[in-house]
Amino acid sequence: MSIEYDEKGKFYTNVIHKIPIPSIIQTTTHLIRGLIHVRQGERVKDELENGNSYIAVTDASVCEADGKVVYSGPFVSVQRTQIVWIMPLEQEHHQGVGE
Repeated sequence: MSIEYDEKGKFYTNVIHKIPIPSIIQTTTHLIRGLIHVRQGERVKDELENGNSYIAVTDASVCEADGKVVYSGPFVSVQRTQIVWIMPLEQEHHQGVGE
């Protein structure tokens, strides 16, 4: 990891810190539950529109239409063109619902 400093003492690194967002992803054939990693201060939508062909999902479970888990593992890469919808499961959005 390299660290560079400017004349004011501010430092820059090549490490990008991302926040894990629990999410459900519906693809054309499977339902995926796991963590999507988003840059701090950005939204899931921003991550989807960043121009990469794939989105990384960690702690992933891939289910068939009947709910049967066909894969569970630490990482899966999902091709964006196969994504039908994504639903972030952020805790702060669920507080107060139904109260």
